Amino acid sequence: MSTAPPAGKRERTKQANRAAILTAAREVFADMGFGAATVRDVVRRTDLAAGTFYNYFPDKEAVFRALLEESAERVRERTRAGRAGARTLEEFVHGGYRAYFQAVADDPMTFELTRRNAGTIRTLFNTPGIGAGVEELRTDLEAAIAAGLLPPVDVEYTAAAMVGVGFEVGVRMVARDPADPQVAADFATRLFLGGLDGLPQ
Repeated sequence: MSTAPPAGKRERTKQANRAAILTAAREVFADMGFGAATVRDVVRRTDLAAGTFYNYFPDKEAVFRALLEESAERVRERTRAGRAGARTLEEFVHGGYRAYFQAVADDPMTFELTRRNAGTIRTLFNTPGIGAGVEELRTDLEAAIAAGLLPPVDVEYTAAAMVGVGFEVGVRMVARDPADPQVAADFATRLFLGGLDGLPQ
């Protein structure tokens, strides 16, 4: 007569299975793109039975969303920490960009997934887990304006511009060997600060 494994072991197995699916999915979506990839492609890169996938995710969009949300949370935390405590506009802009580009350089597989699947990601951008970074940037920009670090510019446009510059420069940075977050941050900061000087107040 067999007995059920202890709850702690079951939980560890569940966590390991979920992690294996996410790792495989990250590789598949980065290699093939979301549109071309299938659940079967993901399962083939694990040691799990085909049906096990569906114990954790209902479809490939769910696992794709989980990957993006986990990555976005890590990047958001580091980027906000980079902006925190800034005493000047340059420290605010450079600190955020430096932290963001370092996060990108530290995890090129996830960023390649993002770059390759940009169109799909845009359709999910308004979901809370993925779009939260823009909202947090808006909040930080409003606080910077209130503190006198930033002129009273259009916060929505400014956040969109900063995110766009970060994404596009990040794409080019990871294509270089070696990737240099400091050079990327210096460039984005100079570009952004020069542009702010010319904006109407």
